[in-house]
Amino acid sequence: MHRLTDRPGIVPQNGLSHVAGSTARPLVETTIPGFLAEAVRRHGQRTAAVFRATGDRWSYAEFARLVDRLAAGLLAIGVYKGDRVGIWAPNRPEWLLAQFATARIGAILVNINPAYRTSELDYALNKVGVSTLIVAPQFKSSDYLAMLADLAPELATAPPGRLDAARLPALRRVVQLGPNPRPGAISFAEVMDRGGKAPRSRLDAITAGLKPDDAINIQFTSGTTGAPKGATLSHRNIVNNAISTARAMRLQPGEGLCIPVPFYHCFGMVLGNLAACAYGATMVIPGESFDARETLAAISAERCAAVHGVPTMFAAMLDHPDFPRHDLRSLRTGIMAGAPCPEPLMRRVMADMHCRQITIGYGMTETSPISFQSALDDPVEARVSTVGRIQPHAECRVVDDQGRTLPVGATGELVTRGYLVMKGYWNDPDRTAEAIQDGWMHTGDLATIDAQGYCRIVGRSKDMLIRGGENVYPVEVEAFLATHPAIQQVQVFGLPDPKYGEEVAAWIILRPGAQLTADALRDWCRGRIAHYKVPRHIRFAADMPMTATGKPQKFLMRDAMIAELGLKP
Repeated sequence: MHRLTDRPGIVPQNGLSHVAGSTARPLVETTIPGFLAEAVRRHGQRTAAVFRATGDRWSYAEFARLVDRLAAGLLAIGVYKGDRVGIWAPNRPEWLLAQFATARIGAILVNINPAYRTSELDYALNKVGVSTLIVAPQFKSSDYLAMLADLAPELATAPPGRLDAARLPALRRVVQLGPNPRPGAISFAEVMDRGGKAPRSRLDAITAGLKPDDAINIQFTSGTTGAPKGATLSHRNIVNNAISTARAMRLQPGEGLCIPVPFYHCFGMVLGNLAACAYGATMVIPGESFDARETLAAISAERCAAVHGVPTMFAAMLDHPDFPRHDLRSLRTGIMAGAPCPEPLMRRVMADMHCRQITIGYGMTETSPISFQSALDDPVEARVSTVGRIQPHAECRVVDDQGRTLPVGATGELVTRGYLVMKGYWNDPDRTAEAIQDGWMHTGDLATIDAQGYCRIVGRSKDMLIRGGENVYPVEVEAFLATHPAIQQVQVFGLPDPKYGEEVAAWIILRPGAQLTADALRDWCRGRIAHYKVPRHIRFAADMPMTATGKPQKFLMRDAMIAELGLKP
């Protein structure tokens, strides 16, 4: 087998859709504790994190001391290397400390989606055998402690740290954020207090025994069908991905990186927290979850140079009534990912938000997450129609259903190989074997790679619809419809049709004050795109179902329109 350096470079060769990232700079072979120690050595007195909602502001040296206190406290309550520690909370200071403290002792952090309900929590905790759960009392309308009590009523009478629950047999310890812990729970503050001299003296020896390829994080993928899968990532996976993405943005020491995206997802904890640490930038957290006004205020007050978000977040900030009141001239870059960015929105982000060097990123949880990213000087056309070019030390191909590499420009499934591919799905060898074949992660995304190495994501292989024998790629139709001046957001998908098999449907949110009818939109489409791509079913809606990370949930839109139209699924 030939080595990565012998394969095609960033630009495809031999006319095939096969690219490999630069290997000029070697991968960093370290653990997360080693990574943080280096950040402290280089940037100890610089500001590491600012939590606007709580007023917490730590230097890198202070941050590392707090991490060690929590790591030692976890040891003191019985958490050891390899134990799974769940965290069910929004973007709070304790989340960030837990991210690094669990890694310090080799415990595996399990990210629990703040939007999970009882059944999902039950599945996640049992699937990976969480022995310690760090939990916020509540978030928005979710009463976490009440849901936990439904699953483990034994908590009310259990000695703290000695839970024995029939439905959650692995769970032994519940660590509650905030004051006044419930019976059976240990307060987060007490765990910090128990991180005294004796357990702290053990930390360096434990860290020295960790390896870069050790599993350190489990993230549940949010599928539209079937139970979530626990993507298992290593120190090596996420540290190197953070470094590559930070380098692509050219983050500088002391620059502020605004992180309104959730920590429980790779976007927040890898592309945000770890990427900031890679170059001594400051993590600026506007609030517990995304709020356009709070994010604008954070960027302005902290003079942030970078901001992350999905396109809907950027649109919400630009369209917020308070937008003109905030000085965003410090901004220059960041990452926009999670969904395609319409060209009008990209131009507004670059001009009105001063984010002229905003980058587009593409990836998935299973690839740590980023495999493609645009460059700071890529033209607008490349940023809105592609996801950039291959990241260093990654390798991607576009293949047909037989696994054969397709010619440049041809549409097929994107597969990925390299350091960034996860270790597998936790305790799920069958689904791991389906996803990773001969070292290649099958993304399930339909893509093309052009002669310059730019990748275009055409859609999900399961999203592609076939109307009367014609393949229709929703992303292409969405990009076209987004150019209509009255349309703010649009999602396209297929609905069942007795004549054509499937018909094109569009779920549309109009700009404030705009008016548009379905017939007028169809008239506007005719002659501009092929007739079979013109949406037959159009719904104008006030909002759009979204995941907690801001990704549109097409399956919910599809189900709603099927019910509304009385169609047979």
